[in-house]
Amino acid sequence: MKKKILIKGLLLFLLTLSIACNQKKEEPTAAAPAIDNEQIKAEIQAIENDFAAVYNTGNIDALTYYADDATSYFSGKMPLVGKEAIHQSMKEELGNFTKGDKISFETREVYVANDGKHVMEIGAYQFSDSTGTKLRSGNYFSLFEKRDGKYKCVRDMGNSEPSEPMAK
Repeated sequence: MKKKILIKGLLLFLLTLSIACNQKKEEPTAAAPAIDNEQIKAEIQAIENDFAAVYNTGNIDALTYYADDATSYFSGKMPLVGKEAIHQSMKEELGNFTKGDKISFETREVYVANDGKHVMEIGAYQFSDSTGTKLRSGNYFSLFEKRDGKYKCVRDMGNSEPSEPMAK
């Protein structure tokens, strides 16, 4: 009797497991297209490369990175609200640059919303002089929102890394 109960229980368990493992997966629909994280990461990196190129020329007015209603949070500064305030702060920062100084950005990770409309980027930046020597670096988070078919930064936050290694 115990053997029959054990066999029936085992069969019931296997049947339940089989049904659970064979459930039909939903195919992406027109309302919810498949998300290609690597493609979006490459798209965000291209946006960052354009940002660096514009920043390095000093023509901040040509920058299309930020949405009009963006807010930027950087260490040592009050939040900058609106694209105009962010651009003004960047122009002031460029006044402290030496000719040939460059900034570069590296997109390290992206987290894409299921609808593809929002992307959270984790990245790193580096300022270098004309010889390529690192002057300073840091990390950032940027939140992008797709508007009119293009990703625009709506929020970002960054920090600078210490210039000296921290003691343990």
